[in-house]
Amino acid sequence: MNFELSDPDPRLVNDDIRPVPLAERHWTVMSMASLWVGMVVCVPTYMLAGGLIEQGMSWSQAVLTVMLGNVIVLAPMILNGHPGTKYGIPFPVLARASFGIHGAHIPSLLRALVACGWFGIQTWVGGSAIYQLLDVIAAGGLAGAPLPVLGINAAQTACFLAFWAIQVYFIYKGVESIRIFEQLAAPFLIVMGLALLAWAYVEADGFGPMMDRPSAFAEGGPKEGKFLSVFFPSLTAMVGFWATLSLNIPDFTRYAKSQRDQILGQAIGLPTTMTLFAFIGVAVTGATVVIFGEAIWDPTDLLGKMGGGVSVVVSLFALSVATLSTNLAANVVSPANAMINVNPRKISFRLGGYVTAGLGLAMFPWKLLESTGDYIFTWLIGYSALLGPIGGILIADYFIVRRRRLHLPDLFRYEGRYWYRGGFNWIAVASLVIAVLPNLPGFLHAAGVVETVAPVFDTIYTYAWFVGFLLAGSLYVALMPDPGLES
Repeated sequence: MNFELSDPDPRLVNDDIRPVPLAERHWTVMSMASLWVGMVVCVPTYMLAGGLIEQGMSWSQAVLTVMLGNVIVLAPMILNGHPGTKYGIPFPVLARASFGIHGAHIPSLLRALVACGWFGIQTWVGGSAIYQLLDVIAAGGLAGAPLPVLGINAAQTACFLAFWAIQVYFIYKGVESIRIFEQLAAPFLIVMGLALLAWAYVEADGFGPMMDRPSAFAEGGPKEGKFLSVFFPSLTAMVGFWATLSLNIPDFTRYAKSQRDQILGQAIGLPTTMTLFAFIGVAVTGATVVIFGEAIWDPTDLLGKMGGGVSVVVSLFALSVATLSTNLAANVVSPANAMINVNPRKISFRLGGYVTAGLGLAMFPWKLLESTGDYIFTWLIGYSALLGPIGGILIADYFIVRRRRLHLPDLFRYEGRYWYRGGFNWIAVASLVIAVLPNLPGFLHAAGVVETVAPVFDTIYTYAWFVGFLLAGSLYVALMPDPGLES
């Protein structure tokens, strides 16, 4: 395939979003797997299974729920990765085929908005790790009164800003620096995760009572017979955890050498690492009940209680590396590319990344992590209700409507076959809106905006990602005319 564009409109292309020629594709199976290891090994992943246990699951139910959710989300991840590898295009350009030249801004900016939220969360987590590290060295001398408005002390604020500045450096260096960093970080993070597991086992003489605690949903338990009412929204949340990347995975698979590299790399890196790290989170949290007399499910807090010593310093350093590797890949590339797509002549990857970093400063991300319930049932399920329909439309358009054939030059032209009506494919827009609407009442109820809704809406919201994905994809296929074969 010829990846050189003939007569592209300069308003729709620059070097950051042009098709990647085969000669410039260096990502192998190992690169893709390392990417996922780097993204998966982070504090929110560690806390996922712990949150499910707080909802009443046993450790095995929690880990299996995480695993099943990631096996499910692997499918759209691989499917959406296919056009990225075949045509060398990023997510915002792929979205032009289904949503239109201008309409592509809708899904790409919605995805970018979620990424900016995650960027803030991960920056806070990384800054907290630095704070705990310095506090260990200072023997607890960094404590202080919370600052007005922010609600965190001056040292915490300074560490948050320091971690933010490290990420800005990698934004300046570009996407290739992120790939190199991920490959270096991946084996280190796996080793450190296993080392933490070994520490917990030795210190607690086993993994503790949490591993022996029966499910609250078992016969005679406080939530007997209510397992499914927690399992399905939790499964939706697990899918929602990576619903973001299932959209913009072409941003990375465009650099893969072949479909085999992107498929095997993702299959090896995503579900296996998520399951392993969920187990580490559960086992170590179980051990903290024995070691400290309470369940500590935030590893940042755990490391702060472990006292001094070289092992704690190394662990906190590993936590900072884990957070950095996740944030750079998962939450910088997507919003940067979305902003490039808005105005390729004026916005580069660097500028898009800087804007993302700036938005991260303007958030109060610690507010989103105040409770497990808010984290799982409001944040994760909420944005899965928004992004699920986009994924359904992208996959339906590429695999069913167009049968994996795109006209590459027209993705970079006004008035081509992807112009539709005024630059918008209103069928895609309508399918997106209609598919989001059934989940809206349930979201408003979960977020506390409204006190009550009809029970049917709470039930629908339980399956938010699935409902949106299937409804949007079905509507799109039913309404779109056959475009004929494209090449």
